[in-house]
Amino acid sequence: MATEILLPKLGFSMTEGQVAEWLIADGGEVKEGDLLFLLEADKSTNEVEAPASGTLKIVAPVGETIPVGEVIGYIE
Repeated sequence: MATEILLPKLGFSMTEGQVAEWLIADGGEVKEGDLLFLLEADKSTNEVEAPASGTLKIVAPVGETIPVGEVIGYIE
């Protein structure tokens, strides 16, 4: 079963953010804990780790504004 990658809430007032860069290509293999993407929100950029191991399926493109909690990809 696929693991959903959700846009995380990193601050109390954060309601949306953008994937600044995917660090693993679509279809690439990831291991739990690997750096997965850079999240840009509230004038800061944060590294986000993979929640599981498997093959990455990206659904949110770089630069698109996404609400907190939305699915931005899957790890299958």
